[in-house]
Amino acid sequence: MSQIELALFLESAVRLGIPLALAAMGETITERSGVINIGLEGSIIAGALGGALGAIALEGAGLGLAFGALAGLLVALVFAVFAIGLGADQIITGTAVTIGGLGMTGAVYQVLFGANGMELSVPTLAPVTIPWLSEIPVVGSALFAQAPTAYFAYVMAPISWYVLFKTAWGLELRATGEAPVAAEAAGVRVRVVRFSATLFGGAMAGIAGAHLALAHAGAFAENMSAGKGFIAIAVVALGRWNPIIVLFAALFFGAASALQFLLQALGFDLAYQIFLSFPYILTLAALAGWVGKSQAPAALGLPWEPNR
Repeated sequence: MSQIELALFLESAVRLGIPLALAAMGETITERSGVINIGLEGSIIAGALGGALGAIALEGAGLGLAFGALAGLLVALVFAVFAIGLGADQIITGTAVTIGGLGMTGAVYQVLFGANGMELSVPTLAPVTIPWLSEIPVVGSALFAQAPTAYFAYVMAPISWYVLFKTAWGLELRATGEAPVAAEAAGVRVRVVRFSATLFGGAMAGIAGAHLALAHAGAFAENMSAGKGFIAIAVVALGRWNPIIVLFAALFFGAASALQFLLQALGFDLAYQIFLSFPYILTLAALAGWVGKSQAPAALGLPWEPNR
């Protein structure tokens, strides 16, 4: 494999890993509060449609990201009202939200663009090249000639880590995920913390969806999230609920996705279905060998009612 082929492979790995990183970092904060949002897929697809429509209406891809974040947040709000506010089962609620999000975006798309739909082209986020850093051999163009959302992910990883492990709010967040009864006794408003963490995760998933439409595909299509919400939840576990490790885990999955293109370019004569399965096989292998060594928040996914 030549240096050029390696550079292109790494560039594809980062490009494919960034939406997973954005969604998974938001979900990391959510799960640290004791909430597992299976409805993440719904926030991603809503963010993709919201970002596309916002970019078209305002004639700017950057503003489209804000609309994508808002759309993802609103879907997460629906989940939070039922799962946190009303104490409904988180898995069932999240599944319903995902199905509803996919159905809603498909319906809106068809109402606006016809019953049969059409590929919706949108303004795109142009790659931003960082001088000097982008000239580093092999990895420079892969890491530092990407869309602005990639740099946002780079920055959010250490910021999220610092907030989670070095601030009072982060301590309250982790306490609600480990022992909500004890946290409530210590004066932590458990529901408020869980609501805010879930909405943050939804907004990040919305940005991930907007990235798919505005930076990755340059278009919107029905069901374009393609299971990335569920993959992001696996990435959180692979990253051991640590935002920095989650970033690298997402890039690992991006590399697994890019591997199919590299092997095809190198002339491996295999059925395309095998290439498509590589990311999932590698992720399952990594989860089997790695997640067993980590421990999820003790109250993750468990129902909780405040003391009366």
